Amino acid sequence: MNVRSVCLAILHFSDATGYEIKKMSTEERFSYFVDASFGSIYPALSRLQDDECVTVREEYESGKPPRKIYSITDKGRQELIESLQVMPRPDSFKSEFLLTALCSELVDRDTLVRAVDNRIKGLQEKLKMLDSVNSCMAGGMPGMKWIADYGRSVTQASLDHLIKHRHELEALARSSERQPETTE
Repeated sequence: MNVRSVCLAILHFSDATGYEIKKMSTEERFSYFVDASFGSIYPALSRLQDDECVTVREEYESGKPPRKIYSITDKGRQELIESLQVMPRPDSFKSEFLLTALCSELVDRDTLVRAVDNRIKGLQEKLKMLDSVNSCMAGGMPGMKWIADYGRSVTQASLDHLIKHRHELEALARSSERQPETTE
């Protein structure tokens, strides 16, 4: 999948401005699916328009520049369906916390404890966010509740593992007496 597909998916659910698409695909609910950057959204929308997969209409407000509202076309919906038929690549996961854990013997215990505490706090905040998504999903996107439940399960498992095994990780930290080895 690519930025083009995520733009079409957003427009499948509702018309949107380029700014709204950009925000949803980089910071909000669609940011979890495909790596998209602010610089990739507008070129993708332009190509989609050239390929007749989206249409654009302008809305005028007094004293403001016109807003361009994008809508998916039947051709765009067909392209989205075809892109969803392609077997997705394996998920990718990157974590600065896990790099710290990998090199835990180089970090003093206080730093490692702060890193673990911070990770736990972040996971707890993510669970609250996922719970709020679930609570407001009475209608809307049928798959969103399933995705939020899936995300909640994965996040809860990560949090449970970290809480249960934090002492093992913290025991790997260098003691304050032991200095890290340096190369000269």
